[in-house]
Amino acid sequence: MISLESKKQKLEELSAKFRKAQGLYFMDFSSMNVAEINSLRNKFRESGVEYRVAKNTLIWRAIEEQGISNLDESFLKGNTSIAFAYDDPLIPAKILKQILDKAEKPKFKAAIVEKVFYDGTQLKVLGSLPSKAELIAGIMGSLNSPISGIVGSLNSLFRDLGSVIEEVAKKQNNA
Repeated sequence: MISLESKKQKLEELSAKFRKAQGLYFMDFSSMNVAEINSLRNKFRESGVEYRVAKNTLIWRAIEEQGISNLDESFLKGNTSIAFAYDDPLIPAKILKQILDKAEKPKFKAAIVEKVFYDGTQLKVLGSLPSKAELIAGIMGSLNSPISGIVGSLNSLFRDLGSVIEEVAKKQNNA
């Protein structure tokens, strides 16, 4: 039997992870063997995502502490593992989508991305959204293209101006 103090400590640790994470992904890992779980854990780790298993009651209490409302705790049935996305909230969705396109495990239960709840049917939507890095690259490309055009125009203008100055200098030397 786990002591009350130990349960409180585990709840506080889980709540701290929930506060820190931008994305939380809940999965049922019961149909997976050890090799599949380790493979999933490694893919998450390589992408900077933390993967943990926790008791459903602790998960629900940690969710309640975050003040996230309009949730139905029915997704917390059976074995539950959590992927914590600290930097980019969509990385776990992309990893899970790739894995679930090939196999049917782990079963995606739900996600909380930036305090918005997504049920188990919405993984494809989350997985197809551009990641934070992709959005930044797109914005920078959009910002950069007008600047590149301006720089190209200025270079052309200065090149033409240089040619005109050269011609004027030649005419003055000849005169």
